[in-house]
Order: sequence, then C-alpha cells, then structure tokens
Amino acid sequence: MENTALEKMSSNKTFEGELIKYKFKSTALGGLEAQFNLYLPPKSQNDKVPVLVYLAGLTCTEDNGAQKGSFLSVASTQGIALLFPDTSPRGAGIEGEDDDWDFGTGAGFYLNATKPKYAKHYNMLTHITVELPQVIKDAGIPIDFTRQSIFGHSMGGHGALTLYLSSSTKQYRSASAFAPISNPTKCPWGKKAFTGYLQGGMEEAQNQYDATHLIARFKEPVHILVDYGTGDQFYKQGQLLPENFLKAARDANYDEFQVRVRSQEGYDHSYYFISTFASDHIHFHANFLKS
Repeated sequence: MENTALEKMSSNKTFEGELIKYKFKSTALGGLEAQFNLYLPPKSQNDKVPVLVYLAGLTCTEDNGAQKGSFLSVASTQGIALLFPDTSPRGAGIEGEDDDWDFGTGAGFYLNATKPKYAKHYNMLTHITVELPQVIKDAGIPIDFTRQSIFGHSMGGHGALTLYLSSSTKQYRSASAFAPISNPTKCPWGKKAFTGYLQGGMEEAQNQYDATHLIARFKEPVHILVDYGTGDQFYKQGQLLPENFLKAARDANYDEFQVRVRSQEGYDHSYYFISTFASDHIHFHANFLKS
C-alpha cells in the first residue's frame, strides 16, 4: 500500500512525552487526506514502545480522545504510545454522507464498505489495522507494532471489540471499551450503518461487525474489559446492549477473568465517564502490552 509521507501538523509536550498530529494522503480512504494524533511517552526517546489504539465515537475526530480522555498521564508512566485515528473519511463528497450525524462523515463504524457508493472511501478497518501501522513504521517512529492493543468509546467501542475479535492475525493483545455498541445488528445505529455501507446488509454485518456474534463463536483466549454507565441515555434507549455481549461471552464459556463487563452506577455517555475510568483501562492493557 503506497502512501505519501507523513506531515507533522503540530506537536505539544505533555507529561514528559509528546503529542503529535500528523496528516497524509490515504490510499485506504481513496486518496483523501487523513489525520491522526500520536502520543509518544518519554520512554520512546530511547526504546521502541508498545501502542494502544483509541477509537472514538459518533461525530468525533482524532482530537476527542487525545484532548478529553485523560489517557496521556497514565500512558506516560506506563511507557505506552497512544494512537488516535479519525472516525471516518473526510471530504469524500458522496451524496448524503453529511445528512445525518449517525451515518457518513464522523460515523465510519470501523468497517470496510462494500456498497459501491461508499466502497472507495469508507475503509476504516483497513486504514486502522493495516495503513496506519505501515505509514508510522515507514516514518521511523519508535513503536513496536508486535505489541498492540485496542480500546474505544461507543461506536469506537464497537470498533475495538470487533477488530479484536475478528483479527485473524491476532493483531491486538487485548481490547476494552467504554459504553460500546455491543450488539449493533440489534440496535438502530447499527442497522442504519450496516444497511447503508454493506452490500450484504445485516447478514454481512452479523458475520464480521457484531461483537456479540463474534464472541459467541470465537475459540481463542481473550482479554476484554467493558465499562458502561447505568445513567447513559443511549444505554437506556437500547443502543448499547452490553448485557447481550456478556451473555454471549458466558455462553461461550468465557469467565470474568477473560471478559469483564462492569456497570457503573449513574455514569452517562460523556468523556466525564471515560476520564473517570481511563486509568483502569490503560493499566488493564499494560498487563499485556508490557510482557
């Protein structure tokens, strides 16, 4: 996969490390410009470091997690790099992609679209799992991509769980999620996205992009942590369905040491919730990334 070189857009020293924003011309996204943030902890000045990928939710960009997640301090002390991709292609110019907040721009759902209308540009799965690691390697940035884990929020929680559970190469050592869309073929957000992006609609989605279905037939050991808030409006509306994911995991004989789903009393869907449990998630992944 050929890409133009990374261009550094900004850099900020923080927690003795560096948060850098890059852009490049993305082949996976049909030649569009893509941006991402990368946090390099101070340990990266002397050694290659493991990386934790953060996938943000609907309407977000590469900036939300970096600016509001409260991840950087803990990542600095643990010696872990953080990669913050965008949530969709930008500027594809496809008719209708900007009509709704929960589909199109800002709502790529971390899949590879198969409907012809979207297939050229909406390939966030390839962008995240293949393209970004390659362009970062090619730039000589000191990250050890043999040690990767992934986490995310809401739509990004869906992405983290599905990319982890569908990875035939065992790309990620662990996965975690804040308020993930856990059973998207059973909720309005998922149905809208999958019927819009996928030629095979819900059947194609069930086989590849629904964490509840994936965990039910997964055969390998897993390391998964999920947090959701009981005060979350989208949980109450039936968009998240974490109980479905938990039941499927238990039915597949994954115990609480392999799949832990925690309900947090009174917390909502916001970054106040995420930042409260950010340290838990970084430390969870450190157990697997630093070994």
